[in-house]
Amino acid sequence: MPNAFLAISENYQFLRIKPKEGGLGTSTVLARDMDLHGYLNRTTFQTLKLSSTPTCSSSRFLSPSLHKTHKFPFPRLTTKALSTSSAAVQTSPTTTTISDDQGGKHQWKATIDFKWIKDNKETVAVNIKNRNSDANLEFILHLYDKLFILQKEVERVRGERNAVANKMKGKLEPSERQTLIEQGKNLKEGLTALEEDLAKLNDELQREAQCIPNMTHPDVPIGGEDSSTIRKTVGSSPKFSFPVKDHLQLGKELDLFDFDAAAEVSGSKFYYLKNEAVLLEMALLNWTLSEVMKRGFTPLTTPEIVRSSVVEKCGFQPRAKNTQVYSIDDSDQCLIGTAEIPVGGLHMDSILAESMLPLKYVAFSHCFRTEAGAAGTATRGLYRVHQFSKIEMFIFCRPEESDYYHEELIKIEEDMFSSLGLHFKTLDMASEDLGAPAYRKFDVEAWMPGLERFGEPH
Repeated sequence: MPNAFLAISENYQFLRIKPKEGGLGTSTVLARDMDLHGYLNRTTFQTLKLSSTPTCSSSRFLSPSLHKTHKFPFPRLTTKALSTSSAAVQTSPTTTTISDDQGGKHQWKATIDFKWIKDNKETVAVNIKNRNSDANLEFILHLYDKLFILQKEVERVRGERNAVANKMKGKLEPSERQTLIEQGKNLKEGLTALEEDLAKLNDELQREAQCIPNMTHPDVPIGGEDSSTIRKTVGSSPKFSFPVKDHLQLGKELDLFDFDAAAEVSGSKFYYLKNEAVLLEMALLNWTLSEVMKRGFTPLTTPEIVRSSVVEKCGFQPRAKNTQVYSIDDSDQCLIGTAEIPVGGLHMDSILAESMLPLKYVAFSHCFRTEAGAAGTATRGLYRVHQFSKIEMFIFCRPEESDYYHEELIKIEEDMFSSLGLHFKTLDMASEDLGAPAYRKFDVEAWMPGLERFGEPH
């Protein structure tokens, strides 16, 4: 039995796109992925059209919220989750130092289209409510207005300073020059203080705004997990003439894994696979990889340590209070919780011609998650563990093709579940269960006889 892990496909990524200077054309974005651990995980993705904003910065990417939708040239990819044509937060990259709550620094910042948010305040507020998000829209807009006023003041003082500097270029009486020198000194000191306030305010606004969830697909059910709708049900629960054992009982009797030794070596929620369980996991991984490759996916193995900025661009928050991400001390790096992060960064800062699309990848990696608060009877054994192996499907496609490829991904997952003879159901997950970056998410849950309930075994 593969390790059952289910925390990620609610995140559904897009890759950003930046037009080549002076270029024309249609932007290309990413269609999101499907995870496969052992067999497969859920699929979720969407794409959107991105707008360009005047910038001289070195990278461009999407914010964790809403975006404008426009067309522009070939994409340059940076990851961040976003919505479709109804979306709003425009981002363009700047390289800046932002403080996190733990006192660390990171060098990534999205430029968000606050004007769109302000102009569509009611729509954004309803979406925040539907997503059960704690984003404080009123405070964010207050900070934005305050920032706008402060920017104007900085520009005014900077203009005065430039005017004084220009006056000093000509011939002046010594007394007049001294007066201008004093004015310039005072203006410089005042400008420095204002710019420091502006940087702090900008950082605060950035942190708050990145809490705004992505916009939501119009067909997504509104509400909590119980509001999710069933797209498909396949098979029926098996009946047994004997008491059913769960995987912990079977594993102990057949000597398939060792949790006690792993707890001593690594801590709780780690494990050693043994004997046939090792062969079973490898067989499932190899079978899954082979089946997906038959459908035109390019195989990858990925780095399992990535830069924190790439994790953020993929819609995750490695420094958040309830983060699932393991960060590496004294570095700007993290362990990956899913292969979608390094695959999402594969074409970052690249130009892709539309004729190359779609790009389909199937990636194997080990994954690491903190799984805080996951302990309990329902998650005993190989369920919500801290380390596991996973295969992930990931597609880069044109925005208008995203629905088509979303259906392709979920169909592959359902076909593989059917091939394994599993009784399962496919769910269209409700708005509160999407996770902040997600636009839409499908889960596939299989019947677990030992627990007498459906759950995600992949």
